[in-house]
Amino acid sequence: MIYLGLDLGSKTLGISISDRTSTIATSLDVIRYKDYDDLLESLSKIVIERKVDSFVLGNPINLDGSLSKRSEETFKFKKLLEEKFSKDVYMQDERLSTVEAERILISNDTKRKNRKKVIDKVAATIILQGYLDRSNNEK
Repeated sequence: MIYLGLDLGSKTLGISISDRTSTIATSLDVIRYKDYDDLLESLSKIVIERKVDSFVLGNPINLDGSLSKRSEETFKFKKLLEEKFSKDVYMQDERLSTVEAERILISNDTKRKNRKKVIDKVAATIILQGYLDRSNNEK
């Protein structure tokens, strides 16, 4: 099964993809978008080209476990994904995924200018890998 990991921001969407065995997540792309119609159109090309089976969408939960203001927007996008693609969309806690992505990029000596370009897809990879690890441990 191929999963697409998604880290939804207000202007960008970080994307990662799993291998066919649903074991390893890999960074794929960052899409800049104006509105959800624009974003879904761009995403459609990837879904078809990569033969995506399901989505894993990062859920921006507050550190105390409560839903954030951004969570509402994320659930709205989840519904749009389900309607457009008729595929399962799994929610994954994304707390501190961007902080972890930043830490990884810094430890790899990625320049600040380049970090801004890739941080969303690295965060999407962390989100997807977390989901894959949890799912594989439950089997």
